[in-house]
Amino acid sequence: MIQKHAIPILEFDDNPQAVLMPTHEGLDLKLPKKCIYAFLEEEVDRYAKEVGADCVGEFVSATKTYPVYVLNYKGEEICLAQAPVGSAPAAQFMDWLIGYGVEQIISTGTCGVLADIEENAFLIPICALRDEGTSYHYVASSRYMEIQIEAISAIEQVLEQRGIPYEEVMTWTTDGFYRETTEKVAYRKEEGCDVVEMECSALAAVAQLRRVVWGELLFTADSLADLDNYDSRDWGSEAFDKALELCLAIVHHM
Repeated sequence: MIQKHAIPILEFDDNPQAVLMPTHEGLDLKLPKKCIYAFLEEEVDRYAKEVGADCVGEFVSATKTYPVYVLNYKGEEICLAQAPVGSAPAAQFMDWLIGYGVEQIISTGTCGVLADIEENAFLIPICALRDEGTSYHYVASSRYMEIQIEAISAIEQVLEQRGIPYEEVMTWTTDGFYRETTEKVAYRKEEGCDVVEMECSALAAVAQLRRVVWGELLFTADSLADLDNYDSRDWGSEAFDKALELCLAIVHHM
């Protein structure tokens, strides 16, 4: 039933069925249950070629075609796909992957820091502030999306087994990259947000509606800790390989 509101983005229909569903193409495609959905640019394709992963399908968007790979990791089939940046396209592609069989998903990618956190540090979001639009189409309005304990636990267990330090954080998910104003950044920091990115709350909402498990391993890139001196640093480039390796171990552990 639709909940009507004066502000359209706050109108929510809890019916999981829509006029156009993710499987509307009717593809002959059955993906493994476990999936790495990574915001790692060309690293995904490079790794897939390196390990001889099979390209089993494609997600065709209006601007780009995304290969979907299946690889064997320690005797288990795992789906691997490059996630597009931004809540709307990332949610659309993940919903499509779920429609064709994935049930346990780990994402990884960079985040900007609002606190004084070194570059290439690993962080685990446990809560995301919903300052984007996509999540409101999947879950009724609220200020936060909580990340599923099952996913958080799997990520933490693997990091602890490998002796890799990490922090649990609240993240600010926004789709207004050029609207992170000085006052708003300060406000988010006061509320407890340590980092900022563009997809977390939306993907958590997709997972909740579709009843699958999703979690994310973030690593630090640029810094907004000093509001007078923005620092792009090196965009977390040193952590890309390690993040993908860790995700394989995490999703295998789930």
